[in-house]
Amino acid sequence: MTKQLGGGDPAPPATQAPPGTPLAAGPDAAEPHTDRLRYLDAATRRIARGMNLDETLHELCRAAVPAFTDTAFVHLYAPLPVGDESGAAPGVLRLRSADRVSPRDPEARGSGPPPADPYAVPAAEVVTPAADGLLSKLLQDGCPVFANTPGLTSAAAELLGATSAPAVPAGRRLIIAPLHGRSHVLGSAVLIRGPGRPEFTDDDLIVASQLATHTALGLEKAMLYEREAAIADTLQRTMLPPSLPEPPGVRLASRYLPSSRTAQVGGDWYDAIPLPGNRVALVIGDVMGHSMTSAAIMGQLRTSVQTLAGLDLPPDEVLHHLDEQAVRLGSEHTATCLYAMYDPVQQRLLVSSAGHLPPVLLHPDGRAEVLQVPPGAPIGVGSGGFESVETHAPAGATLLLYTDGLVESRDSDVLAGVEALRARLRAASSGSAPPALEKLCDEALGALGAGGRDDDIALLAARFEGILPETVAYWYMAPRPQTAGQARRLTRRTLGHWGLESLVEATELMVSEVVANAVRFASRPITLRLLCTDVLRCEVGDDSPIVPRMRHARLSDEGGRGLFLVDQLARSWGATRVSTGKVVWFEQPLPDAPTDG
Repeated sequence: MTKQLGGGDPAPPATQAPPGTPLAAGPDAAEPHTDRLRYLDAATRRIARGMNLDETLHELCRAAVPAFTDTAFVHLYAPLPVGDESGAAPGVLRLRSADRVSPRDPEARGSGPPPADPYAVPAAEVVTPAADGLLSKLLQDGCPVFANTPGLTSAAAELLGATSAPAVPAGRRLIIAPLHGRSHVLGSAVLIRGPGRPEFTDDDLIVASQLATHTALGLEKAMLYEREAAIADTLQRTMLPPSLPEPPGVRLASRYLPSSRTAQVGGDWYDAIPLPGNRVALVIGDVMGHSMTSAAIMGQLRTSVQTLAGLDLPPDEVLHHLDEQAVRLGSEHTATCLYAMYDPVQQRLLVSSAGHLPPVLLHPDGRAEVLQVPPGAPIGVGSGGFESVETHAPAGATLLLYTDGLVESRDSDVLAGVEALRARLRAASSGSAPPALEKLCDEALGALGAGGRDDDIALLAARFEGILPETVAYWYMAPRPQTAGQARRLTRRTLGHWGLESLVEATELMVSEVVANAVRFASRPITLRLLCTDVLRCEVGDDSPIVPRMRHARLSDEGGRGLFLVDQLARSWGATRVSTGKVVWFEQPLPDAPTDG
């Protein structure tokens, strides 16, 4: 890709002649050296401002044209070598940037007569130097040279895309300056003066060398910055859920935007964790700081939250144990976290916060409410004191969890940012129908999605749909030998009521086996729950923490075949430890809906 840069900076003031301007000898003979030092100081500081490849080359051209040369263009190897990796050097140079003064600009051109068109010197778009050719050796050597000898003129002709050496400007009017980094050759800069100004001098080679050296270092800095940013972004995304679950009764969407002002990985994370009873845990957190340590702590906390969620603890208990775990890790980093638990059957929401920003609940009628959740202390402080609050979560409502990067900036405080977020959500829901969840996430981000972010942004949105009570059946049963038969009768009657007669036989058999296994270990009433959504799900809970394992029974065994049968008949099954014991569940696909005709 070639980036054509229009025009350059105006010529330096008359009191500060650019390098290459004829200066008289005499008592002030030291003045040219002072001018060159001043020019190099300004030029190298300008080149150092570039934050990426194009910016660095842009600043080189603006510093060189017209103060030092009339035309400048740069070829870079493709691909560019990065770091200390070794291997075969790339063999292709591609034109990356070019700039030249206008022939109609008398101030830039000087006092001489206008030449025919000395500034329209072409540059080759692609150059493939021979591995043992003069151009390759010149670039490897790393020293700027004049292209005024037969061999060097042919090397310059390659860069100009010329078919013959005579097309190269005669005399000391073209400098080839290799861009030599710490470990690799990155490319070359070609500097050309037209006939309307003096030829380059030996001192100008030193200037060109300094310009090329600082440009090469700037290019390496930019490449390393871009690589570190890509690695950090990849690392961050691998620590986030690759996809969100699809639990019944709720739809989920998320966004993650890394900071645009740092290449370091952040500690923002979100998660959605299915729980027994068709509930779902919604989690968002933010480890303080931007570093690999922050990312590592984030990974540890996210894993701990997933483990604690599997125990089916209330939100405040999850945060309490998470805080204890963070204190045991002994890190000086703290984190904020918000843990919400949604029950689609009862349509209720339990929320607890550890110093995190309050979530926003968008009601079906368009009202946007900032939930009042006791903030608690951040994770890692060790003070505990977390509280859970319960609120109604009607079907059609949307909960938005977010990190502070969404609402905090240098121009406004957090409270103003939360209020602005609430206003955006309310405006997005002002129509007759609620906006699609993905569109709502985009509206929540607003202009922040376009860049200029001071901090990472994590966003998790949940649209509550609920589960109709008539699709759920729930019973408590005493742990007695007769309970398995009772469970079969209840299952048969319920499936008949739901019109699922084709599933009765297999479901009865599996319910009987799972309930019989629960009766063996339970000391308190067991629970049986049937749920009909997009699948038929059965859950059997008891107070024993012993999780059943499937094994192949021998011919002489009287039992041990129950879970084997479940494994063969169910589409999926599993067992989950909870705070009150365990839950064994299995799922079956619903029969195909009848077709017309």
